[in-house]
Amino acid sequence: MLLGSQLRRLREARGITREAAGYSIRASESKISRMELGRVSFKTRDVEDLLTLYGITDEQERASLLSLAKEANVAGWWHSYSDVLPSWFPTYVGLEGAASLIRAYEVQFVHGLLQTEAYAHAVVRRGMQGASEADVERRVALRLERQKYLVDERAPDFHIILDEAALRRPYGDREVMRGQLQHLIEISERPNVRLQVVPFSLGGHSGESGAFTILSFPESDLSDVVYLEQLTSALYLDKAEDVAQYEKALKELQSDSPGPSESRDLLRGLLQLS
Repeated sequence: MLLGSQLRRLREARGITREAAGYSIRASESKISRMELGRVSFKTRDVEDLLTLYGITDEQERASLLSLAKEANVAGWWHSYSDVLPSWFPTYVGLEGAASLIRAYEVQFVHGLLQTEAYAHAVVRRGMQGASEADVERRVALRLERQKYLVDERAPDFHIILDEAALRRPYGDREVMRGQLQHLIEISERPNVRLQVVPFSLGGHSGESGAFTILSFPESDLSDVVYLEQLTSALYLDKAEDVAQYEKALKELQSDSPGPSESRDLLRGLLQLS
């Protein structure tokens, strides 16, 4: 998806139509569209020909994009869990693992990267009603594997805003919720984690459209991606005007909410009440 986005920007910058791009690699306009949306695999020769068509002659830039093409065709560790995942989610896991900055707002439950194992079990069981215990365990195992991103030596910066509703809505019993609140307090002390809570007292706010995640990547020429999860699918937005709207909403949430220290105090207060 990242490579496709970059190829699309290069094509548009040169004023080349999808039809012309397709002709250059002996393919249809629809295949160029699927490539730019990240919905098909990439042949190295096709990428090389497109880069030439788009006037990319710098060897370092070509090598970087060709390397991305090779990586795009390698199945990630998460594909072994594809049997228990919705079809659109493996793409997100791959993008999450490549990101250097993850910014998110959650209102329904605690973000997956911050869930305890017990809380994750409760969330997954609720979302996979009727699933076998083995399938539930595999989904939880994937979630715990993803959490290793936050403690890796190349861990991304993670800025998370949790609505107070997510903290008060019970998943599991009292001890599960107490354990989850305690975990949030502890992990929020990590230098790469910035956690804020939107209190009920704020009233209406800019997160009115629901949960969303913004992923940023270390390569400066790769655009940010907004991830929006729906009931039966997900949207991945990378157009500048779309990303800008979500960044604006996130900045307003960050500005209107208590800071990390005050948010920890709010978490401690909820822990005492639980």
